[in-house]
Amino acid sequence: MVDLRLLRQFVAVAEELHFHRAAARLHMSQPPLTAAIRKLEDEIGSELIQRGNRTLGLTAAGAVLLAEARLLLQQADHALVATRDAAAGRTGTVRLGYVGSALYGRLPGVIRSFRQGSPDVRLELIEATSARQIQMLREQRIDVGVVIPPVFEADDMRLQAFDSDRLAIALPRAHPLAEQAHPTVAMLADEPFVLWPAREGRGFHSQVVRLCAAAGFTPRVVQEAHGMHAVLSLVAVEAGISVVPSSMAGFRSAEVAYHPLAGGEATFELQLCLRADEASPAALNFARHGAGGRPGNADRWSAPRARITPSPGAFHPGAHHQADQCGKDHP
Repeated sequence: MVDLRLLRQFVAVAEELHFHRAAARLHMSQPPLTAAIRKLEDEIGSELIQRGNRTLGLTAAGAVLLAEARLLLQQADHALVATRDAAAGRTGTVRLGYVGSALYGRLPGVIRSFRQGSPDVRLELIEATSARQIQMLREQRIDVGVVIPPVFEADDMRLQAFDSDRLAIALPRAHPLAEQAHPTVAMLADEPFVLWPAREGRGFHSQVVRLCAAAGFTPRVVQEAHGMHAVLSLVAVEAGISVVPSSMAGFRSAEVAYHPLAGGEATFELQLCLRADEASPAALNFARHGAGGRPGNADRWSAPRARITPSPGAFHPGAHHQADQCGKDHP
């Protein structure tokens, strides 16, 4: 195997056709360069440079080697650049899972700015429930998730605050309460509810049920739908009413009236989620980028050496949906 350094020295001599100029170009003295070309010729078993009182040109073998050496050195340089880019997260692929309502908050802006800053990183977007995302992370089918906590049995995950939202009452435009200035949850006691199965979003589902319980009733669910877009589409056709993320107020707004609920009990968080042992530089860069826009978020998403232990106050492993839940288009 020929040393790449010898090939670089040969290319300099072949292009300059002058040992002294080639040595100056390589920032070395002429005698070691002459010896290096002799060594290369010995290794190949053929004369490469036509010599006389001065360098006259290349032999037939030298001309072939020059063309091949240029290609080989170019590929070697490319390999180094590509490797460094991959190690720095400037290239690669990030498979991003997200709950449906995330598209109505910070996520589109985060994706846009990340693509502007990392144009050579391919982003693959996969909408899924929080529980499904946890399962997909464990199966290494996605690299980063945007989930709604709490996350159960997530010791193998890292979570960090990403966005916040608030619940809103969603009513068909023709509903008597739609024109009320501030309808309350208590006013929904006798209404038919359209919700999603608890297994699809346990934390979010429980929050809605708790709000109803605090108002003195259990919601009468007449229809279940897998995902917020499906839930709101059923509300739009007057199949019932629902409680949904207020960030989705632009969805079918001509047919659905949205009334955000006041109070801290009506707020909820979205979190970025990665495997604790995630080592992809591109995925970690995306997580840093996404977490960086949240006040108080420290930039502590770094590649693990073995298994990462969350630093106090930086990551918030908590409880969430069971990993065997599935579905798509999450609230």
